[in-house]
Amino acid sequence: MGDKLTLSRETYKMIKNMDRERMQNFLADICARVEEETRGGVEVTLDMDKLRRELGEIKGIGENRLNEIMAVIEKNLNEDDLSAN
Repeated sequence: MGDKLTLSRETYKMIKNMDRERMQNFLADICARVEEETRGGVEVTLDMDKLRRELGEIKGIGENRLNEIMAVIEKNLNEDDLSAN
Protein backbone atom coordinates (compact mmCIF):
# COMPACT_ATOMS: atom_id res chain seq x y z
CA MET A 1 0.00 0.00 0.00
CA GLY A 2 1.96 2.94 -1.26
CA ASP A 3 -0.98 5.32 -0.95
CA LYS A 4 -1.28 7.08 2.37
CA LEU A 5 -4.58 6.50 4.12
CA THR A 6 -6.46 9.73 4.71
CA LEU A 7 -9.40 10.27 7.01
CA SER A 8 -11.68 13.20 6.30
CA ARG A 9 -13.00 15.30 9.14
CA GLU A 10 -16.55 14.20 8.35
CA THR A 11 -15.63 10.50 8.50
CA TYR A 12 -13.74 11.06 11.74
CA LYS A 13 -16.78 12.72 13.35
CA MET A 14 -19.06 9.96 12.08
CA ILE A 15 -16.77 7.25 13.54
CA LYS A 16 -16.43 9.11 16.82
CA ASN A 17 -20.20 9.08 17.34
CA MET A 18 -20.78 5.42 16.39
CA ASP A 19 -21.94 2.79 18.80
CA ARG A 20 -20.37 -0.68 18.75
CA GLU A 21 -22.86 -2.18 16.28
CA ARG A 22 -22.53 0.68 13.76
CA MET A 23 -18.73 0.55 14.07
CA GLN A 24 -18.76 -3.21 13.47
CA ASN A 25 -20.91 -2.78 10.34
CA PHE A 26 -18.73 0.09 9.13
CA LEU A 27 -15.55 -1.98 9.50
CA ALA A 28 -17.16 -5.04 7.91
CA ASP A 29 -18.11 -2.88 4.92
CA ILE A 30 -14.55 -1.57 4.58
CA CYS A 31 -13.14 -5.11 4.77
CA ALA A 32 -15.61 -6.33 2.15
CA ARG A 33 -14.68 -3.50 -0.22
CA VAL A 34 -10.95 -4.13 0.23
CA GLU A 35 -11.43 -7.84 -0.40
CA GLU A 36 -13.48 -7.13 -3.52
CA GLU A 37 -10.89 -4.68 -4.86
CA THR A 38 -7.94 -6.99 -4.22
CA ARG A 39 -9.58 -10.22 -5.36
CA GLY A 40 -7.82 -11.07 -8.57
CA GLY A 41 -5.94 -7.80 -8.39
CA VAL A 42 -2.62 -9.40 -7.61
CA GLU A 43 -1.18 -10.92 -10.71
CA VAL A 44 1.95 -13.02 -10.63
CA THR A 45 3.72 -13.52 -13.91
CA LEU A 46 6.52 -15.98 -14.40
CA ASP A 47 8.74 -16.46 -17.38
CA MET A 48 8.65 -20.25 -17.32
CA ASP A 49 11.53 -20.61 -19.80
CA LYS A 50 13.76 -18.33 -17.73
CA LEU A 51 12.74 -20.11 -14.53
CA ARG A 52 13.54 -23.49 -16.09
CA ARG A 53 16.89 -22.24 -17.37
CA GLU A 54 17.91 -20.76 -14.00
CA LEU A 55 16.78 -23.80 -12.02
CA GLY A 56 18.71 -25.99 -14.46
CA GLU A 57 21.89 -24.07 -13.65
CA ILE A 58 21.74 -25.14 -9.98
CA LYS A 59 24.38 -27.74 -9.27
CA GLY A 60 22.87 -31.16 -8.66
CA ILE A 61 19.62 -30.59 -10.56
CA GLY A 62 19.53 -32.82 -13.60
CA GLU A 63 16.97 -32.97 -16.38
CA ASN A 64 14.66 -35.46 -14.61
CA ARG A 65 14.61 -33.50 -11.34
CA LEU A 66 14.13 -30.27 -13.27
CA ASN A 67 11.11 -31.77 -15.05
CA GLU A 68 9.63 -32.80 -11.68
CA ILE A 69 10.16 -29.32 -10.22
CA MET A 70 8.62 -27.61 -13.23
CA ALA A 71 5.62 -29.96 -13.11
CA VAL A 72 4.99 -29.05 -9.47
CA ILE A 73 5.28 -25.32 -10.22
CA GLU A 74 2.92 -25.55 -13.20
CA LYS A 75 0.42 -27.63 -11.21
CA ASN A 76 0.33 -25.07 -8.41
CA LEU A 77 0.00 -22.16 -10.81
CA ASN A 78 -2.93 -23.86 -12.51
CA GLU A 79 -4.63 -24.59 -9.18
CA ASP A 80 -4.29 -20.91 -8.20
CA ASP A 81 -5.83 -19.89 -11.54
CA LEU A 82 -8.78 -22.22 -10.98
CA SER A 83 -9.39 -21.10 -7.40
CA ALA A 84 -9.28 -17.42 -8.40
CA ASN A 85 -12.23 -17.90 -10.78
